[in-house]
Amino acid sequence: MSILQLLLQAGWVVKCVLAFLFASSVMCWAIIVVKTRSFRRAQRSDESFLQVFWQSKSLEDIFAKSDQFPHAPMAQVFKSGFKELQKLSSTERSAGGALEVANVHRALQRSNASVLAGLEKRVGWLATTASAAPFVGLFGTVWGIMTSFQMIGATGAASLAVVAPGISEALVATAVGLAAAIPAVVAYNYFLQQIRRMAVDLDGFCQDFLNIVQRGLLSGARK
Repeated sequence: MSILQLLLQAGWVVKCVLAFLFASSVMCWAIIVVKTRSFRRAQRSDESFLQVFWQSKSLEDIFAKSDQFPHAPMAQVFKSGFKELQKLSSTERSAGGALEVANVHRALQRSNASVLAGLEKRVGWLATTASAAPFVGLFGTVWGIMTSFQMIGATGAASLAVVAPGISEALVATAVGLAAAIPAVVAYNYFLQQIRRMAVDLDGFCQDFLNIVQRGLLSGARK
């Protein structure tokens, strides 16, 4: 019997299990494709934005060019920090106090957390599939074996022709469960590593931005 014939002749429980695993696998692959493109695009955009950031002569110039990088996480964080900086009055800027720097720091942290939450969106489904798919496949396996025992009891014979369909269903359910779980766990670990790397890069960028802001406030206070 071919695998297609096995699936068509399988019981409704095994069919439901296989349908759920197939749908989960399709969703996981869709997330993998979309997230891979998203991370690559974000990395390229960040590299381009950093060149503009370090080559520009003023924060106002950087802010004017930041809209050119809608997919750069660093550009989003920068705009949040710069907008908070613009809210400071001239008197507050000339004071050069730590309170103003703390306000900008909080704005950067909020934007940083929002950006990372966006990067983590739908990645959790990969972890759920990686952990649950083998057990769902195991449920289909157990059910297929139970079907084989029921056929033995009904026919009173334990020949290969009697037990083969149920055992085959069980093995197919196990294989499909592993096929859904293995790519999911590999992709989840990869994306988790990418998110951690971007979190480190964003934290370093925030520190650089704060240093620039603090130097500007201190120079304004001296004047």
